[in-house]
Amino acid sequence: MRALLVVNPAATTTSARTRDVLIHALASEMKLETVTTEYRGHARDLARRAAESRDVEMVVALGGDGTVNEVVNGLLYDGPDPDRLPGLAIVPGGSTNVFARALGLPNDAVEATGALLDALRERRARTVSLGIASGTPGTEDEAVPGRWFTFCAGFGFDAGVIGRVEQQRERGKRSTHALYLRQVVRQFLGEPHRRHGTITLERPGHDPVEQLVLSIICNTSPWTYLGNRPVYASPEASFDTALDVLGLSRLSTPAVARYATQLLTSTPERGPHGKHALSLHDLTDFTLHSKVPLPLQMDGDHLGLRTSVTFTGVRRALRVIV
Repeated sequence: MRALLVVNPAATTTSARTRDVLIHALASEMKLETVTTEYRGHARDLARRAAESRDVEMVVALGGDGTVNEVVNGLLYDGPDPDRLPGLAIVPGGSTNVFARALGLPNDAVEATGALLDALRERRARTVSLGIASGTPGTEDEAVPGRWFTFCAGFGFDAGVIGRVEQQRERGKRSTHALYLRQVVRQFLGEPHRRHGTITLERPGHDPVEQLVLSIICNTSPWTYLGNRPVYASPEASFDTALDVLGLSRLSTPAVARYATQLLTSTPERGPHGKHALSLHDLTDFTLHSKVPLPLQMDGDHLGLRTSVTFTGVRRALRVIV
């Protein structure tokens, strides 16, 4: 097998020595080309070239969810074709690694490498659904190109939190759960629309849902992890279906306390619920509009402000080695 290993040297949980060990282990089982990323978007460019080459059978992403997202967007640059495109393999090296863990992979890079080698020997793989978000035709954002995401997207409050976390990391702060919780509080205190939301959800054949403050789009469950604790925003979400949506129409202090508690105590059977909570399952097409520009995030990457985003859930989008 010929494979491309894309290494993010800034991966937070792997050292240079660990990465060398992993590279040697993989190279002993396949014809491996290793490339270290040098700029934002480099992993996407490398994966795109691998997809176009037609002789690379697998692309391995060694890094966090951001690196995996770039690789996926490179592989699917010309659209999904699981039977032709290289398979994706993941060696988690980030702080959370939601996509890898949701696939059932170990969160430790060394153990995940062992699991990958076992999967290759046993020819184990699965085809997963993915989401794509793009600018909505007829709006000021229509020229925004489509971008794939693997496990979640967010429009509004949670994307604002991620934007704040990225600002802190650029100032040298470490990515910790405490950092995220502090930014949640700051985003809440600074949120001007928490009582009267600006988001409208539209989908074919249904009445619009208006005045949402928060919208979380899930492609799998759990939505994220707090340490080893999984958090379920949309428990029914699955790599075998399209997209799920959790929307909240109020973020008053009592509502935040209630829904935060529900998230922290969520289970695979029950997520946030109540009269201000909207839960939708297995959506293939829908659009989120906002009266004011709001932040957008995909797979934990803050993408700036948008006023309208169209989401598509694509079943059987990518083959993953598991």
